[in-house]
Amino acid sequence: MRLRPALGIGAVLLACAACGGDEEIGFGGAPPATSDTPQATSGAPPSAESPGPPLGDPVNPQPPPGATPVPASRVDASALPDGYPRVVWTVGDGSTIGAYGQAGGCIEATAEATEQTGQRVVMRITETTLSTGPCTMEISFPPLMVTLDAPLGDRTVVLTRRQAGPG
Repeated sequence: MRLRPALGIGAVLLACAACGGDEEIGFGGAPPATSDTPQATSGAPPSAESPGPPLGDPVNPQPPPGATPVPASRVDASALPDGYPRVVWTVGDGSTIGAYGQAGGCIEATAEATEQTGQRVVMRITETTLSTGPCTMEISFPPLMVTLDAPLGDRTVVLTRRQAGPG
């Protein structure tokens, strides 16, 4: 008869040992990252269009590390919708300019210089919807880069936006 209480106590101790971790994952959660666990990345391979980290703080956007900000007085972002980052920067000798695009879910952001004159450079940000199906609602602000024919110098950068569909 002493075997039954011993088995009961053993089962309770075994159950407690199995639940003994103090880490809670919960529904849909993931275990916490450890130093030997690889960290998640954006999933996009690094390219000339999106070097550096994504926008850290959309409320107070800053150029990526190592970039030189273009003064706000030389940036015309009036064609962009409210809430869109309006920061422009140069890299190296000023022949490469950058700005943040808006992407996420099924939307990819790219940029190109559509006009380069002695007074201004027009940088068009294109947001392309890649799918007609349902997409996630995440939003990211990837840094986009454009190579100019000559260093920016004192020219104004005009930011424009275009939306394109799949295909």
